[in-house]
Amino acid sequence: MRNPASGFLAALLVLAFGPAPALAQDAAPPQTEDEVLTGTVTDDSDWQDLGIAIASFATNADVATPANANGTAALGHEISRIVFNNLRNNGLFRPVGPDALPRPTYPQITNPAWATWRGRNAEMLVQGYVRANSDGRLTVGCYLYDVVLQDELVRDGWVVEPADWRRAAHRCSDLIYSRLSGESPFFDSRIAYIAETGPKDNRVKRLAIMDSDGANHRFITNGQSTALTPRYSPDYSRIAYLSYSDGNPRIYVYDLGTGRQTLVTQSANPTFAPRWSPDGRYILYSMAVAGNTDIYRVPSTGGTPQRLTSSPSIEVGGSYSPDGRFIVYESDQSGSQQCYIMNADGSNQRRISFFGGRCATPEWSPRGDQIAFTHIVGNFRIAVMDTNGRNMRHLTDAWHDEGPTWAPNGRIVQFFRTERNSGETAIWQVDLTGRNERRLNTPVGASDPAWGPVLP
Repeated sequence: MRNPASGFLAALLVLAFGPAPALAQDAAPPQTEDEVLTGTVTDDSDWQDLGIAIASFATNADVATPANANGTAALGHEISRIVFNNLRNNGLFRPVGPDALPRPTYPQITNPAWATWRGRNAEMLVQGYVRANSDGRLTVGCYLYDVVLQDELVRDGWVVEPADWRRAAHRCSDLIYSRLSGESPFFDSRIAYIAETGPKDNRVKRLAIMDSDGANHRFITNGQSTALTPRYSPDYSRIAYLSYSDGNPRIYVYDLGTGRQTLVTQSANPTFAPRWSPDGRYILYSMAVAGNTDIYRVPSTGGTPQRLTSSPSIEVGGSYSPDGRFIVYESDQSGSQQCYIMNADGSNQRRISFFGGRCATPEWSPRGDQIAFTHIVGNFRIAVMDTNGRNMRHLTDAWHDEGPTWAPNGRIVQFFRTERNSGETAIWQVDLTGRNERRLNTPVGASDPAWGPVLP
């Protein structure tokens, strides 16, 4: 992407004018609302770094809050740090965080000290505030300014419970990211995964969840039974996953609100690899019967399963296209593990991978334009291809990377990496350029990530 600082993406975006969105009620001192630019750009190539100063969020009064033992001023600084880390870790921007910047006063949030930020060569400026409300909740405001034009680009605000203060930071990050890139947001989302401990020949595998940046970690199962391949329901209310709770592989749905666990389908045969339909009405799964494995679909509320594949081979997995019309899956009916597509009712099955090696664990992008998968040619690598199997390219080049899952906006692919010899596993992610790769911090070893949609 070319330099977007001067005139703010004027040469690249399709522009439309509209008023800046209003903050939450009673959220900030009044100011003049100027017209701002909006637009959309889609680009899988490298984006030029954009210098962004992310200052410590101010407060009108430093008072006690359950969200931070040191008060609202300290909380504002932590929120800005989260925004900084979110934008720093996606590979698109070149932010400077609050620890290296002067702290704006509360009145300066809506009246920036332009000379200060020009002197620091900042192209964009993020400022905000935290205010404690009389009902115990918090109001968080977030502003983005173009320093070159001395103009406000976008602002928004949220009233949150103290326990949800991190969500305000992620929503601010989403606001900035979407405004600067034209892309859909993804920071305000959660990840389910399998937490791993113990030696590689006797691993304890527990179901766990966390925020998109690894915070707010929570174990869901106790590890007495091995858990695998979790998937969030589209509304985040449930998680489908594989469990060995009765000694055999079975698919269960865990209700996050009640803590209740429900068996997806009653069967004496092994079932595995659950996947939700985009509307949450169905769960795809695989079942092995007499040495043959096929893909089935069952209503998520229970009912009679429908068999979708019937060839004398092994069909595994299944990932819906965003519109729910198609399913991508893996099969060895051609003699080796390859990727196939079929209609959602199981008709019109056809192979799409013809580039050599094996194709496994395919996942359809939320954008609908690409499929991520594990490409096995000696090593295991994460790759993407068009939905017709063309234009395959690798995003990683390690010894053993597998199990891709997409960020909600389809710009980042998350996966897990297994280290040679030790067998230690960790969650990694990489953007579509393949050049911005990083490890996600988890308290223990981690595998089988499943990135949910943006929170409702």
